[in-house]
Amino acid sequence: MKKWNEYLWIFSAVYLVSGFFNILFAWIGMICFVTPLLLSILGKGKIYCNSYCGRGQLFELLGGRLKLSSNRNIPKFIRSKWFRYGFLVFFMTMFGIMVFSTYLVYNGTNNLKEAVTLLWTIKLPWNWAYTGAVSPWIAQFAFGFYSVMLTSTILGLLTMFFFKPRSWCVYCPMGTMTQGISKLKYRKMVNQNGTASKRNS
Repeated sequence: MKKWNEYLWIFSAVYLVSGFFNILFAWIGMICFVTPLLLSILGKGKIYCNSYCGRGQLFELLGGRLKLSSNRNIPKFIRSKWFRYGFLVFFMTMFGIMVFSTYLVYNGTNNLKEAVTLLWTIKLPWNWAYTGAVSPWIAQFAFGFYSVMLTSTILGLLTMFFFKPRSWCVYCPMGTMTQGISKLKYRKMVNQNGTASKRNS
């Protein structure tokens, strides 16, 4: 019998579809942004990536069960530290620009842009997905965050198709951050234990 967390791929699929019809659903995606970091900070390591990531499950379903993946090994350069951390820096830079754009709308400097930016360069009109029910800055963040989520999903689908189903997990920014947090916590624990041992000796 499957556990409840094995059906979280449904959440990822519904999230993407919902954002197509109402952009405000994009805010729900913050759960996927905050939860991995919080769990890692609390000492749970990469438990989110291993057990609760609906996107990874979706790629596994499409690429594994439905055989949409070529199942080839992901290239070494993508698995390298410089690529993973370089992609993290790029990803967080784009996220920062998105947040700044939201601030400009909140401050009244810029007007709301009802568009989804695909792959950070291609702007797609998405005005049907917003009814004007909330403040413009709230909608602006939703458009920006949905752009991030949609872009990362497409990148995941592309690497799923050309390589193994969950190749995205190798260079996923959230995975890189949670791994980094876990390493820092481990080093801190080792240092504390080492200091305690010296004091007791």
